Amino acid sequence: MTSDASYKEAYVWIWLPDAIDPVVAGKLEQDGADLVFAYGKSYLERNDAIPIYEPELPLKAGTLPLLNGLNAPSCIRDGAPDEWGQRVIINRVMGLKGQAANAVELSLLTYLMESGSDRIGALDFQTSPTDYVPRQSQAASLEELMSSAERVEKGVPLSTELGLALLHGSAIGGARPKALFDSIEVKYIAKFSASNDTYSVVKGEYNAMRLAAIIGLNVASVKLTQAAGKDVLLIKRFDRVDTMKGWKRRAMVSALTLFEMDEMMARYASYEKLAEIIRLRFTEPKNTLKELYARMVFNILCGNTDDHARNHAAFWDGKSLSLTPAYDICPQGRAGGEATQAMLLVGSNRFSKLSVCIEAAPHFHLSEDEAKAIIEHQKDVIEKNWVNVCYEAKLNDVDRTLFWHRQFLNPYAFEGLNE
Repeated sequence: MTSDASYKEAYVWIWLPDAIDPVVAGKLEQDGADLVFAYGKSYLERNDAIPIYEPELPLKAGTLPLLNGLNAPSCIRDGAPDEWGQRVIINRVMGLKGQAANAVELSLLTYLMESGSDRIGALDFQTSPTDYVPRQSQAASLEELMSSAERVEKGVPLSTELGLALLHGSAIGGARPKALFDSIEVKYIAKFSASNDTYSVVKGEYNAMRLAAIIGLNVASVKLTQAAGKDVLLIKRFDRVDTMKGWKRRAMVSALTLFEMDEMMARYASYEKLAEIIRLRFTEPKNTLKELYARMVFNILCGNTDDHARNHAAFWDGKSLSLTPAYDICPQGRAGGEATQAMLLVGSNRFSKLSVCIEAAPHFHLSEDEAKAIIEHQKDVIEKNWVNVCYEAKLNDVDRTLFWHRQFLNPYAFEGLNE
């Protein structure tokens, strides 16, 4: 494996609540295999300073200890690129093609420093503690961004201009091709088809997000468009707020951070545990528990088994947590019946069955009748609106047949459920 040691430290800049300009919060340093953080003295002396995330990084002087089992603060890791962004960085920085890129292992600090500045949440990473210089994007059309994404998939090095354009969105999460696309008043995440897609994954996600909204779930706004004759899903960013003076950034943490876990521990993440955290630490816990339960049910009804702990998140204002709109509700390819969710539903059970959801209901402060009412409502809405949403998406008959009763309303979900 090819590794790097090009960065030893970086300064963490943060957008405080309601601010449009960042301030330096502290410094990250490589300490052997660990990445550790310490707040700056000037930041700790600010009257408006907030913890980057508490309890992980409380407002205390000195190098803060890492949580048990972690080699970097999880709330810092939330601002780093995942699989797709890492591929973009490896392509742009090292110019490696195909299989050669798979043999590269860059450090977390390198990924933080080489990714775009318009990352999810309210943090960025710089070489200077005094001058904030964002890694600017190269303006590009959706067609150019899609072309660049295809080149990364093929392992073809990017030109300097297109590399900068795609770098803009390199810090957003996920494994599929994507980029950031800004209009005058709205910031979007653009998701593209992948070269190995055997069906319209983009339209499948559109259908799921639209049906979730019609059901009444709090989800990110989406719309479909095309670039170079291919489908593009545009998801409105909810971590940015437009003002007359500039963009405010809303701080976020993933459920993985709430669980005090990293990716190696993610298989132990559960909806039951997230419900417990909501009861103890979230604003409006009763409504939030019902919303999370409804999202869990909908993931099963639409075939989204990729509901891992980084696909759930909370806003953080320095004192309290609140659930973000749902995102990345993407039905997964499926041939047969039996399926499991990425997160445990209740106890050690992760089977994608509504009967398991009913078993979990008390952890969400819901009665069995309330849980069944949520399930029945969602099933009814999906059945009544399926055709119209497919029409909106211009989903062809082949893909429509593929999705229906495979991803959406798969009979396995209803096994063991009383009529």
